Amino acid sequence: MSELTMPELTIRRMAADDVGIALEWARQEGWNPGIHDHETFFMADPQGFFVGLVNDQPVAVGSAVRYGKDYAFCGLYIVHPEHRGCGYGMALTQERLEYCGERCTGIDGVLENVVIYQRIGYRKAHENARYQFTAGDRGTADSRLVPLASVPFGKILDYDRRCFPGPRDGFLRAWIEQPDSQGIASVRDGEVAGYAVRRRCHEGHKIGPLFADDLQTARGLLDACQLGVEGELLIVDLVENQPGALVLAQEFGMEQTFATARMYRNGQPDVAMERVFGITTFELG
Repeated sequence: MSELTMPELTIRRMAADDVGIALEWARQEGWNPGIHDHETFFMADPQGFFVGLVNDQPVAVGSAVRYGKDYAFCGLYIVHPEHRGCGYGMALTQERLEYCGERCTGIDGVLENVVIYQRIGYRKAHENARYQFTAGDRGTADSRLVPLASVPFGKILDYDRRCFPGPRDGFLRAWIEQPDSQGIASVRDGEVAGYAVRRRCHEGHKIGPLFADDLQTARGLLDACQLGVEGELLIVDLVENQPGALVLAQEFGMEQTFATARMYRNGQPDVAMERVFGITTFELG
């Protein structure tokens, strides 16, 4: 494993337990991670999590998850407040980009830093925005909606690959099987027409991904995600250039809390964006 050093700084790969530290920082930043994210995130790429240390103490964290040979995603990027402005963040970013190599690499960056990301080769594709609403007693009579666990995993993988730029088999299995979660699929004539996962977070629940063939299917999946958690907070990260996602935000009375810029370097991935209503996570894409 390569190491990058600068005055007082050493960068190394995180072990599984270190990811919990990064997610605790994320919680303190108000990102409201899932309560099992430390387990599921690491499954995406055990070599893809980095920590910068000064005198053996963490000062910066970030991920660079490689999804196969063509795609990667950088996220979970935090410099501890006491060490900002020292160059540690850029050093960590350079190490992560080296790990990504020539792959098309995505980020969800804060809007005020778009110019900074452009300087290191990223180009804006669209915006993603976080919305929240209170789960209601909507119910569902759609017989095509079934528990995700009842669908052959291979069919879920096939659908996911239409909507996500790279293979993520190990992560996806862990994601849909995590405790305190609900996975729902829409099945038509034996084929998956969409799916969603709801997971418990430190505050409320997040829904992601929300992939569907059409608006009606996405609407049904969102209805079903409210079952069993009526009155609780639901959060979903919607794709702002997806007209159907904005219709859902209006229909469900959602409130936008913040937005990010989805940016890529080394080209852009080829996915069925018309099926992507809500992304999986800001941290992993």
